[in-house]
Amino acid sequence: MKQLIKDLVERYQDNLFAVAFNVCKNAADADDIVQETFMQYYLANKEFDSEQHIRAWLIRVTINKAKNVTRSFWRQHKVSLEEYMETLAFETQKDSELFETVMNLPQKYRIVIHLYYYEDYSVHEIAGLLKLTESNVKARLSRGRNMLRQVLKEEWRDDE
Repeated sequence: MKQLIKDLVERYQDNLFAVAFNVCKNAADADDIVQETFMQYYLANKEFDSEQHIRAWLIRVTINKAKNVTRSFWRQHKVSLEEYMETLAFETQKDSELFETVMNLPQKYRIVIHLYYYEDYSVHEIAGLLKLTESNVKARLSRGRNMLRQVLKEEWRDDE
């Protein structure tokens, strides 16, 4: 199964951007990563089993490319989290604050939380995407939630 690149771009561009930005925290790099991911799909001589297989492959390639960028010496033009936050539209102020709090988590917790809550992947699927055990994914989710809980609890106390 090979789908038209145009259809995939329309369907997954925003999701892949979010995943790439989640890893590298740089909008310009995330744009490049998404474009490179679609180019790799276009050039790949690979048959996919289903739509879900294509989506998982795209996300896996995006994550790998984003990790490569974060390791790269040539990361010169960074966009701060605050600048990126200004470009996003959230329904409520709480949604915005939650997203910012998630983005400030360490990468290994941030990516798992993003895939689970924003991309609706199961623990099993995340384990496959990140090449981790399911118990490791569960541990990272739990630790990430605890970190979020602590930060949000402190912010809530400060508001009182």
